[in-house]
Amino acid sequence: MRPATIVHRGRWTRADRAHDSWPRLPFEVPAGCRALTVALDYDASAGAVIDLGCEGPDGWRGWSGAARHRYVITRDAATPGYVAGELEAGLWQVVLGLHRLPEAGVDYRVTVFTGGAGLLGLPHPRPPVPQRPPARALPASAGMRWVATDLHAHTVHSDGQLTVDELAALAVSRGLDALAVTDHNTVSHHAELAAAARRYGIALIPGQEITTEQGHANAFGDIGWVDFRQPAAAWMSTVDDRGGLLSVNHPLAADCGWRHPLPARPPLAEVWHSSWLARRWSGPLAWWQAWGTEVTPVGGSDWHGHAENHELGSPTTWVAVPASAHGPDELVAAVLDGLRAGRTAVSVDLSAPVLLPVDGDVIALGAAGLLLVGPDGRRPVQADREAFAATGQVLMGHDGEVVALAGVPRDLV
Repeated sequence: MRPATIVHRGRWTRADRAHDSWPRLPFEVPAGCRALTVALDYDASAGAVIDLGCEGPDGWRGWSGAARHRYVITRDAATPGYVAGELEAGLWQVVLGLHRLPEAGVDYRVTVFTGGAGLLGLPHPRPPVPQRPPARALPASAGMRWVATDLHAHTVHSDGQLTVDELAALAVSRGLDALAVTDHNTVSHHAELAAAARRYGIALIPGQEITTEQGHANAFGDIGWVDFRQPAAAWMSTVDDRGGLLSVNHPLAADCGWRHPLPARPPLAEVWHSSWLARRWSGPLAWWQAWGTEVTPVGGSDWHGHAENHELGSPTTWVAVPASAHGPDELVAAVLDGLRAGRTAVSVDLSAPVLLPVDGDVIALGAAGLLLVGPDGRRPVQADREAFAATGQVLMGHDGEVVALAGVPRDLV
C-alpha cells in the first residue's frame, strides 16, 4: 500500500461544542496498512482543552483525553490508551472531545498518517517485586476475611504517571491486596492486568472511569468498553447486562460532581474520595444519606502520581471475601462478589480506625474515644474493640470529623 496523509483543519467554536461535544473526523485506512499515526495541534494557551480518541470500523480503539496530542496504533503495539490490533480497511474516525473552548473559538489541525512502521516509546523497565507490609488482622464472619482495596487509580493508559507494572508494585508496597485500575474511557490497560497481577501478587481489578463533564462513574469487571457518549442510564444497563458493577464517582467533587439523571440507583457509590480532605465537611456523608444508604459505600484514592497530596490506598475500602480466596485471579472475582453483596467498610487508610459489619453487628476497632453515629443516634466508643448492633454506619470524632464508614450487607437491607 502507498502511505497517505490526511489533514483536517478548521476552527472549533462554542456553537460547535453546544451542537456536538464529541465531533468525529473521518479518514480511510487502506488494506495492508501497518501503522496509523494521528496528531492533534491547537493553541492551548487561551484555555482550550480538546480530548483525543479513535474509533475503527469494528469498534472503539482508544482514548487519551487531553493527556496526549498524538497516538500510534499498529497490529502489535499502540500508544497507551489505545488498543493494538489489525488496522482493518475502511472508514475510521478521529474522535475529539471539545472539553473547553475560549469565547473566540480555537483553530485546530488533525493530521493522520497511514503508513510506515510507526514510532512508539521505549518500554519501561519493570520494577522489582517489593516487600509487602504485614497484613492487618481484622475480625470477620466465619469463613471470611477482609482485604484492603483501592477502587480508583490511573496509569499511563490515561492521565496517570505510572505503568501498570509500576502501579502494581506501588500497591504491594503500600500493603493493598486489591486495586482497581480505572483509566478514563478506555480498556487498553485490561490486556496487561492479569500478567502484572501474577507478577506482583496483587489482585488487579479491570475497570474504566466513564468520564464526562456531567459526572464520572467506574465500571468494574472485564466487561469491555462502555460508551461514555451514551446517556448514563445506558451505562448502567450495559454494565449490568455484561455482569459488571457501576459506581458513581466523587459525587460532590468540584467541577465533575454527579449530575446525570438515572432511572435507578447503581449498586455502588464512591462516597469517600481523596478530595474529601476536610472530613468535618459533611457534604459527602449528607449526599450518601440522601441518595440512600442502601447503596454500598466505597472509597477511592483516584491516584494519578507521586505529586499528589495523598497516598495510593487512602482511603481504603475493605471488602469481605471468602477466606479461601487466594491468588490474583480468584481474588478479583471474590472482591467483585463482595462489592455486589455490600460487604464493605471504608477507612482513612490501611492503619486507621475501622467500622466493620460482622454477623449482623458492627465492630469498631482502634476507635476508643470516638462516636458511633447511626439512625438511632450516637453512642460513645469506649474500648479499642467494641461491638454494636448493626444500626451504626459512621465513626465520627467529637468535632464532627468522619473517621470510618460501614456498608450494610445486602442480606441486611
